[in-house]
Amino acid sequence: MNMLHPFKLAVLFFLFIFSTFAHSKDGHFLVLNYHDIIDEEDIVAPFDRMEVNKHFLEDQFAWLKKNGYSVVSVQAVLDAAAGKSTLPEKAVLLTFDDGYLSFYTHVFPLLKKYHYSASVALVGKWMADDATNDSGKPIMNWDQVREVANSGLVEIASHTYSFHNGIIANPQGNTQAATVTRLYDDPMLIYENDEQYLTRIRTEMFKSAEFIFQHAGIRPRVMVWPYGEYNATSIAAAKEAGFQITMGLVDGFNTLADLDVLHRSIMVDDPKVGKFAELVTGLRSQQSLRVAHIDLDYLFDKDPEQTEKNIGLLIQRIKDMHISTAYLQAYADPDGDGNADELYFPNRHLPVRRDLFNRVAWLLKKKAAVKVYAWLPIMAYQSDDIDKSWYVQEWKDGKAQTSSHIYTRLSPFNPQARQFVAEIYEDLGKYCNFDGVLFHDDGILSDFEDASPAALAYGKQAWGISDDMTKLRATSKSRLEWAKHKTELMGQFTDELTNRVRVYRPYIQTARNFYAMPLLEPYSEEWYAQSFKSFLNHYDYVAIEAMPFMEGAKNPNQWLTNLVKAITKEPEGLKKTVFELQAVNWKNQQKIPSNVFVEQLNLLKSLGVKHIGYYPDNVYVNQPRLEDLQQHFSLPELQ
Repeated sequence: MNMLHPFKLAVLFFLFIFSTFAHSKDGHFLVLNYHDIIDEEDIVAPFDRMEVNKHFLEDQFAWLKKNGYSVVSVQAVLDAAAGKSTLPEKAVLLTFDDGYLSFYTHVFPLLKKYHYSASVALVGKWMADDATNDSGKPIMNWDQVREVANSGLVEIASHTYSFHNGIIANPQGNTQAATVTRLYDDPMLIYENDEQYLTRIRTEMFKSAEFIFQHAGIRPRVMVWPYGEYNATSIAAAKEAGFQITMGLVDGFNTLADLDVLHRSIMVDDPKVGKFAELVTGLRSQQSLRVAHIDLDYLFDKDPEQTEKNIGLLIQRIKDMHISTAYLQAYADPDGDGNADELYFPNRHLPVRRDLFNRVAWLLKKKAAVKVYAWLPIMAYQSDDIDKSWYVQEWKDGKAQTSSHIYTRLSPFNPQARQFVAEIYEDLGKYCNFDGVLFHDDGILSDFEDASPAALAYGKQAWGISDDMTKLRATSKSRLEWAKHKTELMGQFTDELTNRVRVYRPYIQTARNFYAMPLLEPYSEEWYAQSFKSFLNHYDYVAIEAMPFMEGAKNPNQWLTNLVKAITKEPEGLKKTVFELQAVNWKNQQKIPSNVFVEQLNLLKSLGVKHIGYYPDNVYVNQPRLEDLQQHFSLPELQ
């Protein structure tokens, strides 16, 4: 087989990114996802969250018909996308994963009864004669597959041949989704390279398609990604192997303009018809976030065994909190100055303190059931190998010189510096499994920055402003104009970093730390190059530092109240803002008293705040106290 040309792959990825924002005049359609359908008497502990009672399934089918929904086939979607027809209003596509025998015994009769279409995704390795079915559940045989396919009601899809099994993802031996994971070769102590990864993905796509064709006489048109994990490389390889549609596991409506990866709403916890109706009519409403902001530096120990013990303590603590999200440090800052000296994942540019981030993120996701955001600086990277001219400079004593700010930041105006940071984010996406990115609070530029030659030249060429620092700082108007340009440039730079990650993790969300002052005192944008409105436009969430003691507030509760009021002035303010409280008063290095921390938590909730977090979490001294978090911070639906 010929290797995909890098340019071709890049074009495919561009089309993928572009299509996610395309608007279809033909409207939207919903895709529902099921797994095993079981008899009521088989619902026994330990419960499988993916199982659905066959009677509940029929109730759901009946509800769709009664409420005017039209169940459509894969062919109908393809025809509508090609302009040969149109989809009906309230169109729904039904999908069933894994090829369980229950599809034949329970689902197929209902499809015939209601005249509904559906797809069923087969795991090739499970269908092989000599294979072991890892699920432990009976699956269909090929005669049954051919029967349902010949009915005209069922689309046979591929769930890959062998990628339903994980592969070794890190030196600690954790197994993760084979589609997006770089295989770690333990004997050689190396990860597979780009060429090896691409070859493995392409081989799997072609093998899965050919296997189904050989046994069922059908060329599958739909690829269903195991665990909903995919990336630009896998999408391109699937298309090359003949798949016209692929499917993930992220909630959301779909448009005919984008069939690359369909959103699917997965049925979990055996929903009765009332819950099912809520899902179909509004999808899952946005869940409140509860966020623990975690320093991996706290867990690291020179002794790997002690590090593992520390990680175990953290995982149990986070699990016991019943929260939704962890912001997990992906960089190492041993001297505590806020700059990245090393990283906790393989990369091209900085030393690896230890390859830990992927392991801890995986454990948090798997055992504590939280979403994990990789917390990384935007510009604050230090290395003796970095050219000093790449760094931000400040205007002082009538000349440009190295900035005295605590964050030693690479200049976002310097092309080499931007590429350096972009490649770090690219490597993060390549080697680690996570759900989002938290951009650190180092993304600031004062009214004396950036005075580097690259920044001044950029401003003159791109924005038409003076390259003379004296003139730039001459008036409040000129300083604010300059600040607004810098604010937007930082937003565009982080968008670029996000896109670098999304080549490998297309579904990630983003958050960025935001100082409170530019919101409470809007004129202070010129001191920070930060704007709340700009942040709302660029990121899924704004993680505002709701830290009155850090800001020296005389009345902390009133300060928090004013902060909430300022945020509610923006229509999307409360919906997209995470309020991060402080668990330590850094001015005196004392823990925030439990009664004060709880009071602030409850104040925010009483003011209608939806998303709340805190920093830092300290597992060793139980700060904040787990008992307080369980009572006042936990999400009831996760308990």
